[in-house]
Formats: sequence, C-alpha cells, structure tokens
Amino acid sequence: MPMPLIDRIALTQFAEQILIRAGMEPDKAETTAAILVEGDMIGHETHGVSLLKWYVEALEDGSLAKSGSYEVVNDRGAAFVWDGKSLPGAWLLTKALDQSCERVRDHGVVTAAIRNCHHTCALSAFMRQVAEQGLIVQLSVSHPAASRVAPYGGTKPLLTPNPMAAGFPTSQDPILIDVSASITTTTMTQNLAKAGKKFPEAWAFTAAGEPTDDPREVTERGGTMMPLGGQLKGHKGFGLGLIVELLGQGLSGKGRANAPPGVFSQSAFIQVIDPAFFAGLDAFTAQSDFLASACRSTPSAPWNNGPVRMPGDSAARRRRAALEEGVSVGDVPWEKLCKHAELLGLRIPDVAVSGTPRLSLIE
Repeated sequence: MPMPLIDRIALTQFAEQILIRAGMEPDKAETTAAILVEGDMIGHETHGVSLLKWYVEALEDGSLAKSGSYEVVNDRGAAFVWDGKSLPGAWLLTKALDQSCERVRDHGVVTAAIRNCHHTCALSAFMRQVAEQGLIVQLSVSHPAASRVAPYGGTKPLLTPNPMAAGFPTSQDPILIDVSASITTTTMTQNLAKAGKKFPEAWAFTAAGEPTDDPREVTERGGTMMPLGGQLKGHKGFGLGLIVELLGQGLSGKGRANAPPGVFSQSAFIQVIDPAFFAGLDAFTAQSDFLASACRSTPSAPWNNGPVRMPGDSAARRRRAALEEGVSVGDVPWEKLCKHAELLGLRIPDVAVSGTPRLSLIE
C-alpha cells in the first residue's frame, strides 16, 4: 500500500496545532511545523513530522522551552552570538538566518554562532530559503553533551555525527549539500537497532574497536559510529567533525569543556555570504551553472542506476512532487501523530484511502 499523500498546508497546520496544544508559543510552533514539513518534502523523513512525538514529550518534561526569546551574548553587526535558552532549534536557526540575510547586504559576510539550541531539524530544510535569494549559506551543528563517534583510531565515543550543510544559488535549482562527519546518523542507527536490522555495511565499531554492521553494538554495547571514510580513511571524517565542533562550540562559548552532561543542547554555526561583494551574483551563477551542468553530463559509472545528480536534485524533485500531489507521511509516524493529537484534544482530520489522499484543513 502506498503511503498517504497529505496536503502540505493542511499537514503544516496540523503539526502547528499539535505543538501549540502542547504549550509551544504560536510563532515558534508555526516556524517549527514549517521546517519539519519541509524536511518531509525533500526526503528527510527521519527529521520531519515523525519528530513531533519527541518534541511533545520534550515540551512536557521541560527540556524544550515553550516560550521566551534568545539572549544576545555578543553582536558586532557582521557577527553575533545567541544563547538559545533551549528554545526550538528550527525557530532559532530561522531567526538567525533572517537576521543574517538582512545584514549581509551591508556587510558581505555575516557569521553567527548559537549555543543551547534544542533540536535543529534537517539542515537542508533551511538552505533553499537563503539560496533562492542569491546568497550562499553554510550551517553546521553539534551536540556537546552527547558522544556517538570516537576520534579516529580510538574506541571511546566522544563526538557526534556533526552534520554540515551548504546552499549555493544557480539560475535554476540551488545546489544543496547536507552531509555528516560520520558514515551514518544517530537516528538511522537507533531506528535500525529498534527494528532488529543491520547496516548495509560495517558502519560502526564495537566497544573493542572491531568493525561491525550491527547497530546494537552502538546503542546497547558501548560501540561507536564510524567517522566518514570508515576504518581506512576515517581521519577525514574525524577532521570534518572537529571543524564543526570548534566553529559551533568554540565561537558560541558553549561546548564539551563546559556543557552539562546528558542535557540536550546543540551548538550551531551559521554563515551567509553575498556574492555581490565579490565578483558578483552573475559571475557566481555562471560558475555554479557550468559546474552543475558539467557534473550532470558526466557519463554514468556501471554501478550507477541513472544519470549523475547534483546535491539537491533529488530534494528539488521530491519537493515539486509534494507541492503538486501532497507530502508523503509513513503509516507509523501518522498513527503516532494522530495519537498525540487525540491526547491533546485535537480533531484528527480525515485522510482519503484511495486516489490521491488529502488532509482536510483544521477547523
């Protein structure tokens, strides 16, 4: 059975209402719901509305702040630092990006760091809104109170997967890059372990440092996820992970040296660049268009079941389909979403079971 396709606006309103009923301030709920649905639209299902169950629980136990604002730690115009006060990461990053995009027209480059963010969702969900303004954006986040990845050559978990993303304008779809410094992610590892499944390859180490394809070695037995590059070339992923940690934690002033253990609190690094302050936007897109075209026209390798794609091509295709046909939501996440809606006293909209299913708007 195909997964239901749900109208984007209706799904966003439904997610927003769940967050509001759980206690989140309306402006923060609106932004968070939009970013979560954007994650689903571009294919990041693990960082879409399936996270709402966790967000509601975090609102209930107080680890995710329901209201308030960030604290300005430092602001020099072209650079600023915020303390996020455990507020929603989607809202904090969106506000910081909006401020950066406003200021970059005067400064050329605006850089920011935020400490004490709650979960920041899929980083690629923030890229398009900036790149489509003709700007370049870089984002990276880490979680200084958590340990998932050992330093290359070691066995004790210390770092986190440390995702990093960048968006670049072209004359058509932007180039959107979203990768992590580890081979796999925490969410995938936890989901596979819970389902009793294995990694496609040896993507982790046991506690003794032996390669393994069993995610439970990480979730239950003290193992670690492999850095990008694996056993032989993991020094590359280790290096990238250090860059992410030092930019976000070092510049924000909150990291492994002073983060309370066990408290969910992410550190983020943000940079927005205006090509107009360099050779110009037209000059930049001439290069980005040429590079994208040259990459796509490269002959496909025998193991590649299709043409060469640029980062962001699949996301753009999925997003267009979601806008036209509806957002794909899995049965299990939808059931959990409806369960929380019931507990919060929300009406559960009807979803059609044939044709192109649509979710009716919240009344």
